[in-house]
Amino acid sequence: MKNVVVVGSQWGDEGKGKIVDWLSSQADIVVRFQGGHNAGHTLVIDKKVFKLRLLPSGIVRKGKISILGNGVVIDPWSLLEEILEIKKKGVDVTPENFMISETASLILPFHQEMDEIRENAAGKRKIGTTKRGIGPCYEDKVGRRSIRVMDLRSESNLDNRLENVLLHHNAIRKGLKKKIYKKTEIKKKLMKIAPEILKFAKPIWLKLEEFKKDRKKILFEGAQGILLDVDHGTYPYVTSSNTVPAMAATGSGLSPDKIGYILGITKAYTTRVGSGPFPTELKNKIGETLGLRGKEFGTVTARKRRCGWFDGVLVRQTIKISGINGIALTKLDVLDELDEIKMCIKYELNGKKLDYLPAASDDQFKIKPIYKSFQGWKTNTKGIRNIKDLPENAKKYIFALEDFIGAKISSISTSPEREDTILIEDPFKD
Repeated sequence: MKNVVVVGSQWGDEGKGKIVDWLSSQADIVVRFQGGHNAGHTLVIDKKVFKLRLLPSGIVRKGKISILGNGVVIDPWSLLEEILEIKKKGVDVTPENFMISETASLILPFHQEMDEIRENAAGKRKIGTTKRGIGPCYEDKVGRRSIRVMDLRSESNLDNRLENVLLHHNAIRKGLKKKIYKKTEIKKKLMKIAPEILKFAKPIWLKLEEFKKDRKKILFEGAQGILLDVDHGTYPYVTSSNTVPAMAATGSGLSPDKIGYILGITKAYTTRVGSGPFPTELKNKIGETLGLRGKEFGTVTARKRRCGWFDGVLVRQTIKISGINGIALTKLDVLDELDEIKMCIKYELNGKKLDYLPAASDDQFKIKPIYKSFQGWKTNTKGIRNIKDLPENAKKYIFALEDFIGAKISSISTSPEREDTILIEDPFKD
């Protein structure tokens, strides 16, 4: 029996929501360990669509426990709104099936405003953030001035913590000629929702230790993708947290040796939201076709995603960095109508061939992809649940992809529906 970590191997939006939901049928516990309400998951269950922003995907399944770990940053108002929305769709959210780490940091109104101010002022240097306050909240966490869930338990403690964080933010806001935040206003808003938030608060590291002793299966759900990792991604066009699988331990409190299998969700082509380098981007009719067939719009922001060919160099690199054991290949059916399909197998930079993505941002924008071409299958693969039933050209593409990236393809998704999945290797089984 293994505990499984699910991460995106590209720039996010690989279809983690469906895969996590599919795997959660075997899991007892589903844990989010980083990110915030900037990363959405879309689930399609019995033709009912659930768009989750902060809640773990396991919340839609009865009998499962969903957890937000200490590595997550939480907008408490957005969380309560999301809970209300999903309750209206018939999903129960109670302290018995949903828990929040008492040490998770809270996103406050001035975090979101600061995010917007910086991004709007950046001009052509925009990072492409969702303007939801994620980055500024992580900055306060690292600066040891954030408000954490546990701080809502004591008014006097909250007073002290707010004075500390506002001393920092109001100094910046004065310089930017923005309104100054009053401690009493924010405190009043926080104390009003404190009981609703605190009823879910637990020492998650301790709860995970109990679950481990009880031999519960734990599924860790990552947000975004490894190429958006603040250390290993396309910096500075990245998110503000570590998105690599190692963060599952740090962001939850479970010891690293208890993580048994790392599953990398990988789209059969490549997409990216926001600014930043994208070597295989297709600014043509094929790119438009991929976007339309794949419904490539952000769950949270509705922003149109940039689309391109599968970048084998990048995925191979993220596999090596993260220790991915198996790949869940998604959206294969989006490629069904194409005459020719390409895979990036190398880069060219200033006349030299490279088999990895250079670290310098300027170089990342300059590199040119070198492709290997495959004949399309021109046949509908949507809903296929057995690899034997896939067209031969689709299998050739899949096996070539598997061979190049150096990781076993453990499952293939052929539609957004939970059941339309070809299982080759079960991550939970030894």
